[in-house]
Amino acid sequence: MGNAHEIKAAGNDNGIESRIRDLLERMTLEQKIGQLNQVQAWGDNIVESLAPAIRAGRVGSVINIVDPNVINALQHIAVHESEHGIPLLIARDVIHGYHTVAPLPIGQAASWNPEVVRACARLAAQEASAFGVNWTFAPMIDISRDPRWGRIAESLGEDPYLTGVMGAAMIEGFQVSETGGADTLVACAKHFAGYGASEAGRDYNTTNIPENELRNVYLPPFFAAVEAGVGTFMTSFSDIDGIPATASDFLLDQVLRKEWSFDGAVVSDWDSIHQLVVHGFSENDVEATYEAASAGVEIDMIGGVYERHLPELVHQGRISMDRIDALVGNVLRVKLRAGLMDRDVTQLPPEPARMTALNLARQAAQQSLVLLRNEGGTLPLNAEALSSIAVIGALADEPAEQLGTWVFDGDAERSVTPLAALTSMLDGQVALHHVRGLETTRSKDTSGFDTALHAAEQSDAVVLFIGEEAILSGEAHCRADITLPGVQEDLVRHLREAGKPVVGVILAGRPLALGGIVDAFDALIYAWHPGTMGGPAIADTLFGRVAPSGKLPVSFPTMSGQVPIYYGYKQTGRPATPDTVIHIDEIPAAATQTSLGMTTFHLDAGYEPLFPFGYGLSYTNFAYTDLALDRHHIRMGESVVAEITLTNTGEVAGTEVVQLYIRDRFASLTRPIRELKRFERVTLEPGESRRVRFELHTDDLAFFRRNKTYGAEPGAFDLWIGGDSTTDLGTEFHIDA
Repeated sequence: MGNAHEIKAAGNDNGIESRIRDLLERMTLEQKIGQLNQVQAWGDNIVESLAPAIRAGRVGSVINIVDPNVINALQHIAVHESEHGIPLLIARDVIHGYHTVAPLPIGQAASWNPEVVRACARLAAQEASAFGVNWTFAPMIDISRDPRWGRIAESLGEDPYLTGVMGAAMIEGFQVSETGGADTLVACAKHFAGYGASEAGRDYNTTNIPENELRNVYLPPFFAAVEAGVGTFMTSFSDIDGIPATASDFLLDQVLRKEWSFDGAVVSDWDSIHQLVVHGFSENDVEATYEAASAGVEIDMIGGVYERHLPELVHQGRISMDRIDALVGNVLRVKLRAGLMDRDVTQLPPEPARMTALNLARQAAQQSLVLLRNEGGTLPLNAEALSSIAVIGALADEPAEQLGTWVFDGDAERSVTPLAALTSMLDGQVALHHVRGLETTRSKDTSGFDTALHAAEQSDAVVLFIGEEAILSGEAHCRADITLPGVQEDLVRHLREAGKPVVGVILAGRPLALGGIVDAFDALIYAWHPGTMGGPAIADTLFGRVAPSGKLPVSFPTMSGQVPIYYGYKQTGRPATPDTVIHIDEIPAAATQTSLGMTTFHLDAGYEPLFPFGYGLSYTNFAYTDLALDRHHIRMGESVVAEITLTNTGEVAGTEVVQLYIRDRFASLTRPIRELKRFERVTLEPGESRRVRFELHTDDLAFFRRNKTYGAEPGAFDLWIGGDSTTDLGTEFHIDA
């Protein structure tokens, strides 16, 4: 990182440990517990209400205060009027932007571009820190394989490797500064762990995850976060195997502290220490405090239970002073590493230039768009060949909705909608007939359909902006039926009657089950909630100013009943194949139980997703040829190098995401049929070829094995390289014993 300031998660080269010991020796029990206490305040007298507690050292962090004058006043009290002058952590959910909003995290993951993810987090840190915020509750790196779960919008998808790479990039963007460190945010890896496996896709619900699955699927992104230097962790609301994560000594002590040597701070999720009582795990708040502190939760988010009950637990001897010092030391370490105790925290860095921010948001949105369908080369549209376009749908001109979930501070006035962008781009060259058709995506009122059809009939093409409003995804916004809400499918079918090309642009916070309507689109772009500059990015793509390059970070189901559905499933003893699947409509009258294909599939949906993980079209085509390995036999500790020739066989420049998958054919535990291990974005001019090279070490093939250790095992491995998870261009290699 050169001379960059970095919030470090390891090392003692600047005397941090001695400073922590010195502070702990001088602090009272009340002051120590104060560092573990996070508070929230509302109203017009925040400074007056919090000043006595901060002055007495009874507050270590505050949440959801974004007025820089208030923050500076609170920091001044903490630094200059409290006995030890320890600054406050100022926490905020800065998830995918502050004033300038980038695409949803699931959309950023669709870019398969760690650099753009890192840049978006860097921008968010610069904007938020200019208002006094120094701690964000991101990235959310829960593996998300159930799109019914509203928080899939906040995730980085279904795959442990992709999530780990993107999460690490986000952490670096938040925590690493080239300008001295004041414009950084302490990152927080959440939710530790397994929250994405909530039963039925219902938020806060129970998770049942065997240790094999936990360690091989859900934990790897969190380990990647530790390696990236993340400053803090947040516990999950859910329980795992009957123990709520906030009280799990297995997760917080055994795995996080002992196995991974993490020495930052762990924060509870909102009031989740008290919720140990609601879970039925702890009898009262005293016992909940004991369980959380014993397991290793440093910071009590707004619950107040540590402040109320830790002193009595210490006086009773149930919690030792050594334990208190360990918890407090971890919080102080976060503050010291972030540089909060070595600079004037009331001197806030400047906000970045707005144009720079908007340009990045536009680039990120462009790369997040996934072209799912393009029959007959419908896209890109040609402005010179069109006289008019019908712009229809409830989401064509909704500046706030395109920002998506978790945008408390997003500035909707900066938001440029698709309608506004198309109007500006075409500048009267092509007439735009704008009709909503539906008031909201949830509406069941079809009274606007005929007006929309008339607009379509008067136009050369239809661009239809449908999907979900922001309120339909995110925390506590889960859906059992994840088809297009309301009567939007009926609107699509109605517009087909005009006989004009129909281009769908879906803005949503989750993968939707589109099997019943996908064939009604001539072309289909999945835009997620693309953020502030989503409109210009969509317009750029519709008219070919940029070629789409996004790839799906999560599998798309054909229908809701298929979920959870993901590419890295297990083979089972009776795997389905195209030859063994029979559809419910094809069952002959004389069929018997054993004549229906005794393999693992649904009679009404088969076994494959509508669109697979890694899938995404371009305006050009790419050929993969000459797959080769440098050798087909390696030993433990060695590497194999795989190479492929990628050629742009089309007529326009384009970017392809080259993906490498492996399968461990036989192992001590059953392994997924495919696992992503490498990827690279490659941009080629028409006719250009490039040799793409990947190196795999045996450590990259390690997993949590039957004997409860990590490592690769000797045996045969399949290897594929291609443009999505269904590629069939493959070879094999062996790890020799």
